[in-house]
Amino acid sequence: MGDFFEDKIAERLGGRNFGKSTAIYKFEMIKRARAEAARANPGVRIIDMGVGEPDCPADELVVKALAEEAGKPENRWYADNGIPEFRQAAAGYLERVYGLSGLDPSEHIIHGIGSKPILAMLPFCFINPGDVLLTTIPGYPVMATYTRYLGGDVFNLPLLESNSFLPDLDSIPPQILKKARMLYINYPNNPTGAVATPEFFEKAVRFAKDNGIIVVNDSAYGALTYDGQKPLSFLSVEGAMDVGLEIHSLSKAFNMTGWRIGFVCGNPKAVKAYGTVKDNTDSGQFRAIQKAAVKALEHTEITEQTVEKYSRRFNLLIAALNEAGFSAVKPKGTFFCYVKAPRGTSDGKVFETAARFSEFLIRESLISTVPWDDAGKYVRFSVTFEAATPAEEIEIINEMKERLMAIGLVY
Repeated sequence: MGDFFEDKIAERLGGRNFGKSTAIYKFEMIKRARAEAARANPGVRIIDMGVGEPDCPADELVVKALAEEAGKPENRWYADNGIPEFRQAAAGYLERVYGLSGLDPSEHIIHGIGSKPILAMLPFCFINPGDVLLTTIPGYPVMATYTRYLGGDVFNLPLLESNSFLPDLDSIPPQILKKARMLYINYPNNPTGAVATPEFFEKAVRFAKDNGIIVVNDSAYGALTYDGQKPLSFLSVEGAMDVGLEIHSLSKAFNMTGWRIGFVCGNPKAVKAYGTVKDNTDSGQFRAIQKAAVKALEHTEITEQTVEKYSRRFNLLIAALNEAGFSAVKPKGTFFCYVKAPRGTSDGKVFETAARFSEFLIRESLISTVPWDDAGKYVRFSVTFEAATPAEEIEIINEMKERLMAIGLVY
């Protein structure tokens, strides 16, 4: 008997070829190499510089708020498109941290079960078959994936060091602009660590108005900025509210990755469109989690403490990488350091891609990183490695540096 589902899988997932691909995706390749390195070197610490999640749990006051709210009868109901308390807290947070005033919580803001589902739903709001999404690479692919699911096309804008890791909007061909419906940007940027300037956001607004394109800024790392760089919202630029949306998440700034809570803010009609799709997709995040998130949004000192820790770790990491031969610069945002991959090693090993270097590094030095080959050969180091004290941070970074220097990298 044949497989009943052989010809039932949608073409957007591969149709009859679904599940037959032998391609190994990047993060799966990293996991396999990491597991292999651990088996081959029992008892030796793997230094994980690839993890993209905070190394600490949510603050105690947030956890306590969840515990207090979880059993209350009034919190058992569906939340649908969110409780008023969360919307109000989000509006207050945006005003205190980003200077956004005059927001109407009921019109400008709706929560999401993390930023990933928000990104997945937005193409349903705005993309028709044949429309084009402009998106940056390297980057987070969720919106591009759903655009393709809906019969849209994707045009990639490479993030190059020569342009401060900002997309070159002037490079988009006229035939693409005619079909473009949305521009997805992500600042502060994963993986480059770049932040946007007010001038770039202003240009993005003009670009959007001139070409009838919606701008979506993914600000998941928005509050993680360093050394005098203030958090900057796309919506703070004049005219941005007319053309755009911004997505915020509590995952990174408040160490709440697994809690799955975030929100979208922006043009009321666009927010309403998202709310319509969301209302037909989920029934909202658990009310108790939303109320605990309110507590987090009211206590931005949590983020300030996290920023202080990451900044301290960056100072150690950047110095160590440069001593090992990399050309590393402390980023202005996120918790990622993005550096050019070495060409090879002094004993003749050649790294054709950043992926090859990353595989070599985990197998030979037990250092886990994330490679990117979308716009040049780069590798990403994260400062979210697990360390209980500043002294342990120094110990881990020093050990990483010694391992890097021992393999004779050539740049």
